[in-house]
Amino acid sequence: MIKFFTKWLQRLLFATIGILCIGFLGIVLLILNIERTLPDVSVLKDIQLQVPLRIYSNEGLLIAEYGEKKRSPVPYDEIPRSLINAVLATEDQRYFEHSGVDFLGLVRASVVLITTGTKAQGGSTITMQVARNFFLNSKKTYSRKLREILLAVKIDKSFSKQKILDLYLNKIFYGNRAYGVEAAAEVYYGKRLGQLSLAQTAMIAGIPKAPSSLNPLANRAAALDRRNHVLARMLDHGYITQTEYQTAIAEPETARYHGPLIECPSPYVGEMIRSGIISQFGEDAYTSGMQIYTTIQCKLQQQAQTALQTELLSYDKRHGYRGPRMHLRYDNPEHSVWIATLQKQATYSPLVPAVVFAVAPDYAEVLTADNRIIRLDWAGLSWARPATPDNSGVGPSPQSAGDVVRAGDIVDILPDENNTWRLAQVPEVQGAFIALSPQNGAVSALVGGFNYAQSNFNRVSQAALQPGSSFKPFIYTAALDKGFTLASVINDAPFVINDPSLPDGVWRPQNDERKFFGPTRLRVALTHSRNLVSIRLLNNIGISYATKYLEHFGFNSKDIPHSLSLALGTASVSPLQMARGYAIIANGGFDVRPYLINRILDINNNPLYTAHPLTVCVSCVEAREEQLSLVANANALTDKPVAAPALPPLMTPDHNPVAIRTISPQTDFLITSVLKDVIQMGTGSAAKVLNRDDIAGKTGTTQKQRDGWFNGFNPHLVAVVWVGFDEPKSLGEYGAKVALPIWIDFMRVALDGDVTTPTPPPPGIVSVRIDRNSGFPSSGPNTLFEYFKTGTVPTAPAVQNDNGTDSGSGAATKTDEDTQLF
Repeated sequence: MIKFFTKWLQRLLFATIGILCIGFLGIVLLILNIERTLPDVSVLKDIQLQVPLRIYSNEGLLIAEYGEKKRSPVPYDEIPRSLINAVLATEDQRYFEHSGVDFLGLVRASVVLITTGTKAQGGSTITMQVARNFFLNSKKTYSRKLREILLAVKIDKSFSKQKILDLYLNKIFYGNRAYGVEAAAEVYYGKRLGQLSLAQTAMIAGIPKAPSSLNPLANRAAALDRRNHVLARMLDHGYITQTEYQTAIAEPETARYHGPLIECPSPYVGEMIRSGIISQFGEDAYTSGMQIYTTIQCKLQQQAQTALQTELLSYDKRHGYRGPRMHLRYDNPEHSVWIATLQKQATYSPLVPAVVFAVAPDYAEVLTADNRIIRLDWAGLSWARPATPDNSGVGPSPQSAGDVVRAGDIVDILPDENNTWRLAQVPEVQGAFIALSPQNGAVSALVGGFNYAQSNFNRVSQAALQPGSSFKPFIYTAALDKGFTLASVINDAPFVINDPSLPDGVWRPQNDERKFFGPTRLRVALTHSRNLVSIRLLNNIGISYATKYLEHFGFNSKDIPHSLSLALGTASVSPLQMARGYAIIANGGFDVRPYLINRILDINNNPLYTAHPLTVCVSCVEAREEQLSLVANANALTDKPVAAPALPPLMTPDHNPVAIRTISPQTDFLITSVLKDVIQMGTGSAAKVLNRDDIAGKTGTTQKQRDGWFNGFNPHLVAVVWVGFDEPKSLGEYGAKVALPIWIDFMRVALDGDVTTPTPPPPGIVSVRIDRNSGFPSSGPNTLFEYFKTGTVPTAPAVQNDNGTDSGSGAATKTDEDTQLF
């Protein structure tokens, strides 16, 4: 019997050993088979995380960010030690000791499985989570777990512990579209990672356990418990002291949703670039980590935004109060109910929506969405005379606060420079602003409207607007290249032309002053924006010639109306086009193209694009002209002339193409001198407050005052301002009042510290004493000096033609005591 049992036991033992061997062999074969199908972990060396498209200013400040996933990868050595300790204390205490898999943790998870029958997450190391996040799904199956273990071992052998932590902390999801620790810090606290407190760090470290339910926005109480658990674990492991623990536990939780950390708000710029980048690179640009560096200078951009908003609000205030946004019933007013309503209201910075809850004779009290009670004194209410529907005026002055607001009104309020508040309203009027360098077209500031959240229509680049009198300098420049001088006299007298499209069948243009000024020199006519002189001038040089000449300023002649009204600025143009045209005048006559993007980098800072703008380089042009002149002179001395050598394209020392001259330096100097007069003694005289003699420009106001413009410059900067309504109606004001103040406020900052740049006359210009009335050379008492191109000084009194234009235009040049040569 014993022998029988011994044999049975032996057989059982051998069978068991055989089964174990077969099982072990099967596991080995299974592992080997799985290993063959495992992905190559070396791809983690060059892994590209999904990083949003980011747009920066010229100084490297963030303008805008686009993309579904918020992520800002941070290298390991820039991650605070406190965060690493918090993660290790809660996720993987033995991280630096194991080889990618914590087998003690796996045993604990196995015990849970055996005793409860439940497959748990427990036992996953940070390395295993890296394997899962980069290569596997999160489905809880035995095969996935085995692949996860094998991958973790391979990863641990292939990478340093620091690199694995780097991958983990930049990859994982933290809720609310935040991926990686830097994005989590920005989304929940509006801070950079290194600015977090210990309590905030613990909160971030605790989120990955359940990012959708344990983040402080989804469940503040549960997130707070999780934060405190992380702090306790850090204390247990000696990462923090008892004092630090107590301080962090006591810190109130302040998390709220924050958008990207925009350092240089320029939403119109951001959208212009975003649409162009997506058009060129496709949807992948949203996730490939592309970095766009623009030409925007943040200081100038912020000043442009402030100047435009300030003046539009001032204009709106001058034209009366249109009433509250809406009215809430005043029955049983409760702050919480009103605050909930206010939080649903759109906010258009710098305005703040508020609800009126108390009204006294000389003040009102309002409640804001953040539960502040603000007092509006009578000084902040008394301006609110009722607006008229046609914008033609305002109603009677209010006598008390109750004449302006009542309890339950939702209104907008605005802080002023004295730290007090006044009643305000979202302007109906709109505006546009662009500034750029005339030397290469680099756009330094661009604002497409009052507020992007109110209207994303970019009036700088997308609007088709009539420029009014600000277009006249282009017409006068054309005339200077067709025999006219600044001393040419044209009669400012009534002008009538048949026009069947008008109600009475005739067109009778007038000056803004509703007066006629008789014979007028061209310099005076442009300085004071005389309409009738401008029309006669265009009529004399010819519409076809003028429209073709406008191509010198970058305009398409096919888009220009072929009618005399062109002299009054009836073409449809954008502020961007006007900026280009004025840049050509400002830089001495060279055609530059506005541009916004300096360079594009990929996620690894490799260049994808570098701008090479057309750039003004007078010395380059002069050197080339000297080369050609030498060839021409040599040919003049021989019977066998040689062809000019094939010369490479002109490039600046910075390897940018040289801009082509489209206006002669003499013509450009003449028109610039008049535009300086516009500021010194003409319609732009308010700009004299800047106390500079190197600024020039032109106001513009269209028919019925629907548009107000100012286009101005100095040799280093061009700025163009437009103000008007999207649905055209009268502003009731001229460009000099509504647009010029914006230009002045901007230039005051932009030119601060910029030394005044003299612009001496170029060769080929003479200065001659002329009679103020006739425009002819004179040594009499009523004279002044005028600039002429050499050979264009008139020599005899003119005879008025029937069209009101002087016929005298002699070419002789005097060189006596009344003539200065340059």
